[in-house]
Amino acid sequence: MFFHMVLERNMQLHPCHFGPRLRDKLISKLMKDVEGTSSGRHGFIVAITAVDDIGKGLIRSGTGYVTFPVKYQCIVFRPFKGEILEAIVTMVNKMGFFAEAGPVQIFVSNHLIPDDMEFLSGDTASYSTANGSVKIQKDTEVRLKIIGTRIDATEIFCIGTIKDDFLGVVNDADEAACEAPS
Repeated sequence: MFFHMVLERNMQLHPCHFGPRLRDKLISKLMKDVEGTSSGRHGFIVAITAVDDIGKGLIRSGTGYVTFPVKYQCIVFRPFKGEILEAIVTMVNKMGFFAEAGPVQIFVSNHLIPDDMEFLSGDTASYSTANGSVKIQKDTEVRLKIIGTRIDATEIFCIGTIKDDFLGVVNDADEAACEAPS
């Protein structure tokens, strides 16, 4: 799920930033450009923990910009097939529901929801048991299992299931609203 990795990136800097604070400017630009992005190969970059090395700059002819190779350590988030996550439901429809676990969007098809739960439309769409004791609606916290992943250039998408032992509703949205301190 979370990994500590060493990555490299070429950073371009305008000549107006050259001076005694060049290193600080490169690090702040690196953090701004990299943190919160998704890399298809490594996953979602959560935070930069250290900058190991800033190489010698190479002047780009005609522009004046200088390219610096930067080696840095970071924490990345990458879900894998078979992993169990807790997520917050963001949307419910008759096809299933969408949930988010940090930066990851997860879809759970109605075929991957237990058979004793059925879709109820109305003011707030939900999946509910016949007696109403378990209800999945927007803002409900669920525990699910990843059964498939797709990572593109900017986002991570997963397919999940709650049709297994110890999976399903962790915290009902209605109960959470009632338990909130006044």
